[in-house]
Amino acid sequence: MTQSVSVFRAPAEFDDFLFASIDEDGDNETLLTVLSALTHLNFDPWQVAAELARLSADTATRRLASLLASLPDRPSAPRDVTQIASRLIALLPRRSVVKIPARASFTGFGASTDFSIRNRPILFAIFLAFVLGLAWLTGR
Repeated sequence: MTQSVSVFRAPAEFDDFLFASIDEDGDNETLLTVLSALTHLNFDPWQVAAELARLSADTATRRLASLLASLPDRPSAPRDVTQIASRLIALLPRRSVVKIPARASFTGFGASTDFSIRNRPILFAIFLAFVLGLAWLTGR
């Protein structure tokens, strides 16, 4: 199950990047933003932005270009994903000041490291043992 991202915790430092248009139609109307593209690919957009901001410009451009290339084809003209990625990476904040809470790993392509999901069975077992222990103690 994909987890939703709370907009209220999202740092504003990535707004220029995340709300930038990937492609536009002939009337300069935005068809797809970085935010919507990353969400469509089941990534946490703010986590991806933070991880891209930590990389060198060349590496970040290559990584974003590969993500853009994996988007379903649009009916518009073919896109030069490297050129688009380069333009978008330039919108990221300087790489030395980026901080964001850890969530799913961008490099893991879908691997979840979220504590509440990964440890849910363990937490349930602890809770169950606690409840059974209380029932045993009160039943004596």
